Amino acid sequence: MDQPFILASASPRRRELVGYMGIPFEVIVAEAEEIKAGGPEELVMENALRKARAVFRDHPGCIVLGADTIVYLNGRVLGKPRDEEEARAMLSQLSGAWHTVYTGVCVISDGGEDVRCDTSRVHFTPLDSETIAHYVRTGEPMDKAGAYALQGRGGMFVDRIEGSYSNVIGLPMAMARDMLRNAGIEKL
Repeated sequence: MDQPFILASASPRRRELVGYMGIPFEVIVAEAEEIKAGGPEELVMENALRKARAVFRDHPGCIVLGADTIVYLNGRVLGKPRDEEEARAMLSQLSGAWHTVYTGVCVISDGGEDVRCDTSRVHFTPLDSETIAHYVRTGEPMDKAGAYALQGRGGMFVDRIEGSYSNVIGLPMAMARDMLRNAGIEKL
């Protein structure tokens, strides 16, 4: 019999992706302080670990999945934009360029901790300032790392992806499935 499974994330996109797995789960938002400095792999793996540990502490005996995703361009992390001006600036930087999306995933169970990182390279088509301004006015970029949603309107700006599509949305499904199976969820 499978152990109870908890997704330690406030992300509606992760909730939707985990839902596609067809297994019952509960969502508990992690109360964990995220680190902001370090290399991209280290950053996302440490933040995913902190989120999963924060929830597992209160729910021993469960399997807990935490994740963290960042957009990385030219040596800089592009997080969620603070305002429309920053969203326009981020999208201008992404225009016509390749960037890398890093997602750290941590699965904790009574059997231990499994922490991994997946990367995807994403290429944006060139965008003019009018297109960027129109997209920002939709509000979609405001709660997304890198100021775009691949699964939403922002997907029309992406012409190439190298790596996992679901990683760009916030959870590399194949890797997460493997990690959850290793932790004891059998029906995947």
